[in-house]
Amino acid sequence: MPDTNKELSVTRFIAAPPAKVWEIMTNRQEEWWCPVPWRAEIDEQDKRPGGASNMTFHGPDGEREPQNGIYLAFDEGRRFATTDAVTSNLEPSGPFMIGIWEITPEGDGTRYTARARHWRDEDRKTHEEMGFVEGWGACADQLKALCEAE
Repeated sequence: MPDTNKELSVTRFIAAPPAKVWEIMTNRQEEWWCPVPWRAEIDEQDKRPGGASNMTFHGPDGEREPQNGIYLAFDEGRRFATTDAVTSNLEPSGPFMIGIWEITPEGDGTRYTARARHWRDEDRKTHEEMGFVEGWGACADQLKALCEAE
């Protein structure tokens, strides 16, 4: 069982079937991945374990935040996981977290859960103080709205 003291998570019930949620979750990330007014731009994605997961976050005042790493898992229709600990050319890059995004059927809809697992307690605390719950919660709400609107 993982050390949950180093994990942060958000979850939402989405009133849409898992196949639809998965499609939007994995193929329309630029529409929900960052809390508005920020936006995500996909630079490179190779959706398989070891494949590149590179994005750039753009802020409303011209901020640019590269988010580069690799996929650790890509289980079609169920979950994907990424880390910033390694880049696509297998170079170490100062780990902060492992992100895990998963869906499961629940009644007539889908349970979406996003987790951030950190190597160190202080990284978890820093992420929490950066606004993890608010930020990842806003992203979950954006995904939910997209899935339920169509």
